[in-house]
Amino acid sequence: MTIHHKMRAPAVPRSAWLGRFQKVRALSEDLARDLHPEDQTVQSMPDASPTKWHLAHVSWFFETFVLVPHCPGYTVAHPQFAYLFNSYYEAAGARHARFARGLITRPTVDEVAAYRARVTDAMAELIASAGEAAFAAIAPLLEIGINHEQQHQELILMDILNLFAANPLRPAYRPRASVPAGRAPDLIFFDYPGGIFEIGQAGTGFAYDNEGPRHQVLLRPFRLASRAVTNGEWIAFMEDGGYGRPDLWLSDGWARVKAGDYAAPLYWEKTDAGWEAMSLAGQHPVDPAAPVVHVSYYEADAYARWAGRRLPTEAEWEVAACQVPVAGTFLEAGALRPLPAGPASSHPAQLYGDVWEWTQSPYVAYPGYRPQPGALGEYNGKFMCSQMVLRGGCCATPDGHVRATYRNFFYPHQRWPFAGLRLAEDA
Repeated sequence: MTIHHKMRAPAVPRSAWLGRFQKVRALSEDLARDLHPEDQTVQSMPDASPTKWHLAHVSWFFETFVLVPHCPGYTVAHPQFAYLFNSYYEAAGARHARFARGLITRPTVDEVAAYRARVTDAMAELIASAGEAAFAAIAPLLEIGINHEQQHQELILMDILNLFAANPLRPAYRPRASVPAGRAPDLIFFDYPGGIFEIGQAGTGFAYDNEGPRHQVLLRPFRLASRAVTNGEWIAFMEDGGYGRPDLWLSDGWARVKAGDYAAPLYWEKTDAGWEAMSLAGQHPVDPAAPVVHVSYYEADAYARWAGRRLPTEAEWEVAACQVPVAGTFLEAGALRPLPAGPASSHPAQLYGDVWEWTQSPYVAYPGYRPQPGALGEYNGKFMCSQMVLRGGCCATPDGHVRATYRNFFYPHQRWPFAGLRLAEDA
């Protein structure tokens, strides 16, 4: 996931900065509240990380990039934490292998909590006491750190679901009452004219560097679906042999089908009662009206071909989404799962929240893009290869984190994100 800035932090009162920082730190701890130490230590696969590691990593981020260079007299909590909790920052030094994070039994969950409290207290003191010139230097880093922690909040939920789905007991992260299956609104398409449009960050407010520069794109007239593809529609795809037709699949995706990697969305299981899916609330019957989730780019592309349509480009998605308020089923709604769409009005529903939407666009640099200097410029630019762009946020994305220009990216085979799809077609 993207984690680096482009714009300078907005001018807001010091008290507002402190409130935002403390709110984000508290939310991370709330997400871990119901997890046992055993839950927080295990790593379910190389792409995932233990909850304990996420909680420590975001603290290391503040310690390394804010406290050490900007807080006189600050000493790191432990000299080896930088090795254990660095993620991808080559310029920040050596680091523990990602696939082996589940082997870090020490520091304990309690020791990580104490580390978090130490960093939180030091940051709060720095925010409150730094002089104006010093705080002007700190504020952009603080903005990055807050957004970075929000991304790891979503990763915590992605990773704990993957872990619990591997447990035969099918434990619930947070139980919920059963919700009767609803009915999805009819699928319709909205028309958009062709022409020259501008996309990308316009230069106001915070954005990651990969969201710019703002630039022109040429689009042909297109049509965009009124909602995300539903579970019921996906079942129809499966019942029509969608996972058995090589003509629908890109070559790499079909190789995964033949290898047995794909036969249904991740976490689905066929039972005597029908299809069930593992969720953060445990295992439940699949809701036909809810958006399908945990599908790869290859699966999304195959479904679109089966439906006689295609996936939108990221430019098409952004042109449509910039006309819509950023509102939807995000983390603070408490659903922790995609919900059925409401009726579309003058624009498509569900463009924000519920599920990240795969686009057909590869994750590459915009014209004129230049990575930021130093360690904080490493991540986005060096991953602009072999990944695909997703847009819109999901039910595990913190409120206020995404915008029309936000570019998420994953490898096309990955399914553990809360990723679904929306159809498009040429007009």
